[in-house]
Order: sequence, then structure tokens, then C-alpha cells
Amino acid sequence: MKNKKITLLIFILVVIAQLYVPLQMMFNQEDIMKTGTEFKFQTAPIDPYDPFRGKYITLFFKEREITVQNNIKWSNGETIFATLTIDKNGFAKISSISKIKPKNSESYIKTKISLGYLDSKIIIDFPFNRYYMNEDIAQKAEKIYQGFSIKKKNETYALVAVKNGEAVLKDVRINDVSIKDLASKK
Repeated sequence: MKNKKITLLIFILVVIAQLYVPLQMMFNQEDIMKTGTEFKFQTAPIDPYDPFRGKYITLFFKEREITVQNNIKWSNGETIFATLTIDKNGFAKISSISKIKPKNSESYIKTKISLGYLDSKIIIDFPFNRYYMNEDIAQKAEKIYQGFSIKKKNETYALVAVKNGEAVLKDVRINDVSIKDLASKK
């Protein structure tokens, strides 16, 4: 009898733990979306051959290649902290990178170096380069995004909420209109 009670108690604790972890992750994402600072990351044209893999758009960012002014050795795959500012056009710009978490700013993201070359330039791998969508409108959105991202006169960007190093991709917009709305109309 006592053995069954212990087994039941352990089972209940395991169930609670299994529910707690994903719920905590969801609440954290929601908190970032609601209370984080929004940044617009301008996207760049992509290869129109394969922008979709499944139910998401693969995003390519203009701000992913940066020039560094110091002689610190940067390694591929290394975790870094990129401090963000907003440029004169309202888009996110990386003002600095560091191997340690910034103390004086909430406007930074924890990310990785994708590629370092020529000692002064590195390419950053943003943690929000996939925008997941409803599969019913994904194919329409793919065609719309391809068409608009290739044309230089359109403004395509990702709206990202940032809080304490974490980033959540909220929307992809073309000329200030959500790609979901554009795909739903066509």
C-alpha cells in the first residue's frame, strides 16, 4: 500500500514537471512579446528558389554582417551579445557586440557568430530567422514575400520584441502591412 502511494506521488510530480517546463517557456515568450522593446529588422532580398521549408519563411537580414573595431578573436558558433540601437529610418542596428552580457542596456540579443572573416567583419546568426505561419496561407505568403523582397523599393522587415537578451519574432511586414494580412487577401 505504501509503495503504491510513493509511486503515485512520483508519477504526479513527473506530470507536474512535464507541464511546468513548456508552460514556463510559453509564458516567457508571451511576456517578451507584451513587455519587450520592439525593433524592426530590415530584411534583404533572398534567393527565390527556396525561401520556405515547411510552414515558415526563412528571413535574411541586411544587418547580419557587421564590422568590428577591436582585435578580439571571434570564433564561428561563439555566443555573443549584440547591443541594439535604432537608425534614422527606424530600423534596428547593431551598435556593438560583446562576449559578456551588457550591464547598462536591456536592448540586446543573445546570438551566435555564423562566420568570421578578414579579422574585422563577422556575420551574425539571428535567433529569429524563421517566421512560422498557418499552412493554409504559407504558399501565398511565400510568393508575396519573394516578390516584395526582390524589389528594392519595397520595405520588408521583421518586427521583433526584445527583452533581457531574448528575442521573439512577432510579425513580418511589407510596407507596414502584415504578411498574414497580405496573404489572406490574395
